[in-house]
Amino acid sequence: MRPTVKDVAAHAGVSPKTVSNVMNGVVFVRPDTRARVEQAITDLEYVPNLSARGLRNGRSGVIALAMPDLSTPYSAEMSHHFVEVAHEQGWVIQFEETAVEPDRAWTLVSRARAHLVDGVILNPITIEDGRVATSAGLPPLVMIGEVQQTAVDQVWVDSVAAARDMTNHLLSLGHRRIGVVGCVGPGFDTATARLRLDGYLEALAAAGIPRDDRVELTCPEWTPRAAAGAVGRSLAAGPPPDAFFCFTDSLAIGTISALWSAGHTTPGDVAVAGFDDIADGQFATPPLTTVSFDKRMFAERTLALLVARMANPHGIPTRVTIPHTVIARASTATRTR
Repeated sequence: MRPTVKDVAAHAGVSPKTVSNVMNGVVFVRPDTRARVEQAITDLEYVPNLSARGLRNGRSGVIALAMPDLSTPYSAEMSHHFVEVAHEQGWVIQFEETAVEPDRAWTLVSRARAHLVDGVILNPITIEDGRVATSAGLPPLVMIGEVQQTAVDQVWVDSVAAARDMTNHLLSLGHRRIGVVGCVGPGFDTATARLRLDGYLEALAAAGIPRDDRVELTCPEWTPRAAAGAVGRSLAAGPPPDAFFCFTDSLAIGTISALWSAGHTTPGDVAVAGFDDIADGQFATPPLTTVSFDKRMFAERTLALLVARMANPHGIPTRVTIPHTVIARASTATRTR
């Protein structure tokens, strides 16, 4: 016979209400009590009846998460942390991919309005995509990423500050002609690219280094293949810069490949740095210097904002900035030439 909440409560030595609080993740439960309940759920192989829960509290138990491109390592890692944190709090994640069809964001919001999902986490990449935040009658919604808006709650990493810090790191190693990979260009325009370019330019200006748009490389997409193509064309047109700051680690991996194909070593000839600290970057050859941030913290703060918004739909929007740090690895080194 299928175990019930009462069975879980008896097994854990708590009340059924405490079990519900653990699964819903809305009310604080002491860590030792939570651990007993979670162990009881595992021991009994209890599966929540989300339909019944929804009938009782008006919720589906489902949160929609929309990422621009689920095929990228960055999206995969972020999605993993969202699933883990949501699962710990008794939520189910429904995924959507929005880059190829931005209107999917509006579809998700409509589903939330119809109570098919309890809330939405959106990661828009352009200002146009982010305009969903200004629509009337929004459901519980949190935006993640760099699109600038003040209408809804948001969690982000300060890309201007992070890019400035990474550029300063390269400057501190003696590099003066620093290229960037992933800039805005024909058919490609994202808020992230614009902000990271701004941070890079701020650092150059503060160091008294003039801008050189010949080493500001654009890509039609942020993939290793696109970066390798852009860097390869740049190398064919002239000598490489001292270093490349790539706006993602995936772009950095493609950049190192293009440099190797052209006979340049990293970091001996050209230093390379990335952004996002994906797991693959640690095992690149050489391991990537990168901008890192706590992805689990990012997921925790986002879900906390979403749950708070469910409880208080009319509260003042909050923006949470996740701290970042520059992690120096073997792909960058002091310039000796």
